[in-house]
Amino acid sequence: MELMFIGADHEVTGSCHYLRVGEKNILVDYGMEQGANVFENCELPVDPALIDYVFLTHAHVDHSGLLPLLFARGFRGSIYATEATCDLCSIMLRDCAHIQMHEAEWKNRKAKRSADNAVVEPLYTMEDADGAIRRLVPCDYESIVTVCEEVKIRFTDIGHLLGSSSIEVWATEDGVTKKIVFSGDIGNSDQPLIKNPKPTKEADYVVMESTYGDRLQSKNKPE
Repeated sequence: MELMFIGADHEVTGSCHYLRVGEKNILVDYGMEQGANVFENCELPVDPALIDYVFLTHAHVDHSGLLPLLFARGFRGSIYATEATCDLCSIMLRDCAHIQMHEAEWKNRKAKRSADNAVVEPLYTMEDADGAIRRLVPCDYESIVTVCEEVKIRFTDIGHLLGSSSIEVWATEDGVTKKIVFSGDIGNSDQPLIKNPKPTKEADYVVMESTYGDRLQSKNKPE
């Protein structure tokens, strides 16, 4: 078993973790870096075509925005997410593709005016976004999903936005099962429309988002 931190290691966008269980290659999120790109994300340790599964915590672009690029580079596996996350991704990934294509077109028009012959290609296209969307597998909260013989998962509501989740992963290798929890972005309590985060009671390992780790976010602050 191997766990590697690809993105959002020294910064708070571009979230991506690589997990190998036996012969299965898994990504947890594959997000786009946003804002100042101070730290470069690591390259994936395997060819994208060899990724078997993606487990998606939620639809925000810094967690989902590179899924069309993964498809463009050969990924044909399954992307597991909550039903609401799948619905949001069907909108947001197409919007991301539109932005990529529009920016490339604008840069190419600008280059022609400056006699720069370099052609700018979009990071990915609408066809790539549609391809990634077709790989989405909607899952219910609290249901244990058998992904394969070695891996089971469960999504729990983490109260960040509609469909957001922590993902509990039961990974079995050489007859030994370990539970790894990927927290996703954890929301506040007492928000309109969004349920309060549901805590995970036990795990062998926890991979925790810590964007707001230096402050108390809950409205229910201790006295």
